[in-house]
Amino acid sequence: MSRQRLLLVEDDRSISEMVGPYLEKEGFDLTYAYDGLEAERLFTETGPGFDLIILDLMLPHRSGMDVLQTIRASSLVPVLILSAKDGDVDKALGLGFGADDYLSKPFSLIELTARIKAAIRRANYISQPVEKEAVEDHRIKIGGLVVDMDTYEVQREGEAVKLTSKEFGILKLFVTHPGKVFTKAQIYASVWNDHYYGDENIINVHMRRLREKLEVDPSAPRYIKTLWGIGYKLEAEPV
Repeated sequence: MSRQRLLLVEDDRSISEMVGPYLEKEGFDLTYAYDGLEAERLFTETGPGFDLIILDLMLPHRSGMDVLQTIRASSLVPVLILSAKDGDVDKALGLGFGADDYLSKPFSLIELTARIKAAIRRANYISQPVEKEAVEDHRIKIGGLVVDMDTYEVQREGEAVKLTSKEFGILKLFVTHPGKVFTKAQIYASVWNDHYYGDENIINVHMRRLREKLEVDPSAPRYIKTLWGIGYKLEAEPV
C-alpha cells in the first residue's frame, strides 16, 4: 500500500520540524511549503498528488485563506487548517471557504494525526460511488437539481454548481434519503465520521454555504428545509 502524501504549509520552521518527522513516522510522505506562494506553486505542479493539505492561516506573501480559495477552485482535496487564530469568526471563515477541519495552536500531535486520518477516510468515503441498484445511472434528480454520484457533479437548473467535499457529502446524505429528517449530530456523524460535540457553528456554516449554492433564494429554500429544534431535511418534491 502506497504512503499517503501530505502538503504541510507552515512558515514557522520549528513547528514544521516538529510535525513533519512525527507524521513521517506515522506513515505519511511530507512535502513542505513555508509561504503562501510556494504552497500554491507546489499544489499547482503536483495536481491531485496530495491526499491532504495542512494549512496555516498566517503566511508570508499570500494568506492561508487565499491559498485555500486557490485550492478549492480546482480540487476537493481535504484541507486541515492549523492556526493560532482560534476564534469562532476565524473558524467560520475557514470552514465557510471550504476547509474540512480546524485545529488551534498549540495542539497535540496525537490529535493532529487522528484528525488527518479521519479527514482522509471521510474523503475516500465520499469519493466511493454508490451501488447501481440504489441510484439508476448514478444520477439523482430532485426538482431542478441533478446530482451525479459517479462524477460528483451537481447541476441546478442545468447550471453546474461547485461544491466542497463536505458540501457534497451533506448533499449526498440528503438526496439518498429524500424527506428524511437529520439532526445536526446525525449529519456530523455521517459526513465528518466523528462524534458530535455540540459545535453547531460547523454545521451552520456548511448548511448556509450549501443553500447559497443550491437555492435561488437561500432565505426561502425550496430544497433543504429547517425543522427548528430538530434538524434538516431535503424536500422529496420541492415546489
